[in-house]
Amino acid sequence: MNVLVLCPHFEPDLAPTGVVMTEIAHQLAELGDRLHVVTSLPWYQHHAIETGWEGQVVRHEERPWGRITRVHPFPTDKRNIPARALAFGGFTALTGLAGLVSRATPDVVLAMSPPLTLGAAGWAAARAHRAPFVFNIQDVFPDVAVELGAITDPRVIRFASWLERETYLRADAVTVLSDDLRDNVAAKLAGRRRPAADPAKVRVIPNFIDTDRIRPGERDNAYRREFGLEGKTVVMYAGNVGLSQSLDLVLAAATHLAHDPDVAFVINGGGSARPGLEQAAAGLPNVRFVDMQPADRLGEVAAAADIHVVPLRTGLARSSVPSKLYTILAAGRPVVASVDPGTEVARTVEAAGAGVAVPPDDAERFTKALVQLIEAPDDARRMGDAGRRFVERWASPAAVGAAYHDLFAELAGARPESWGHRSGK
Repeated sequence: MNVLVLCPHFEPDLAPTGVVMTEIAHQLAELGDRLHVVTSLPWYQHHAIETGWEGQVVRHEERPWGRITRVHPFPTDKRNIPARALAFGGFTALTGLAGLVSRATPDVVLAMSPPLTLGAAGWAAARAHRAPFVFNIQDVFPDVAVELGAITDPRVIRFASWLERETYLRADAVTVLSDDLRDNVAAKLAGRRRPAADPAKVRVIPNFIDTDRIRPGERDNAYRREFGLEGKTVVMYAGNVGLSQSLDLVLAAATHLAHDPDVAFVINGGGSARPGLEQAAAGLPNVRFVDMQPADRLGEVAAAADIHVVPLRTGLARSSVPSKLYTILAAGRPVVASVDPGTEVARTVEAAGAGVAVPPDDAERFTKALVQLIEAPDDARRMGDAGRRFVERWASPAAVGAAYHDLFAELAGARPESWGHRSGK
């Protein structure tokens, strides 16, 4: 099949969603599919176009499995919501145009959200090419932005909710990462008196973790030596330092343990919330900030921690499943998750016996859980081992790629005659 993919990031960009879509694309190629990936110029790490990629609004690359078209993402400060909305609009317009003039006629169109606007571009491209449309949801928008208070204008919320719902209705299938997200999306379709409002179109295809690439490694590695962490008990947050994460909990725990010179807290990554967080941590000698590391150091970074943390603000675990959780489990390290009870992250941690889940935004419970693991390193190691055993049974990249391939084949085989047939391409 010919597959048109619209996504915000792709290799060599380091965004987690880019890593996900890159691996799915490679797996689809292994299954014989041809792809046209329309994405952004690399910009995620520094929130600016990467060196060597400047100077062109649109670039094309040929790959053995097809073509990549990269368009300008118009990067802006994430905290400037109006500017970011305009940037999304410009990126979506360029992406949609590139999809409409795709050189190979697609048999199916796959678009990823966020940004939500890529759904409209994906639907337009699918309609123009008379192909089925699959909408992949990584985070449910606008729910996440509303929970964070990033958008508060009722008119903007109403428009975003309308666009979200209409895109679900127009998609032939909506793929989500967990049962929580499926329930969220299905509830927005339920009760709609339209044939397209069938909640059964929402399919759970989880993200994956490559347990061959991410494996338990030595704690005393090059990362620890580079950042002066030898001999320390390291508590680490690794990922985007943004508004979704309750990283003030990490500072609260660091304040509580400031008397212990053997414990270090590491925040590895960048994002819009980092400057304020660094300012708040200025008086804490046990807190280290480390810039985002290259993708090929992911396993080393994960292994350098004794304990990882996944702190999501109240309500967000029902709209988002951070992929870092599976990296932590694959690395064989215990996790303290500060998330809404009963959500995918909490259930996974508890089912795996891989750590402790506490309610969100509760500094006292979060700190207490960390102290318990710090004071019982043998228990912490057993939890890490249990997490590794659990995630080894998780979906592999090949299994996730096959699930998408099978879904595409199902939709292409079921499409109405009026769409036209392009099988065998």
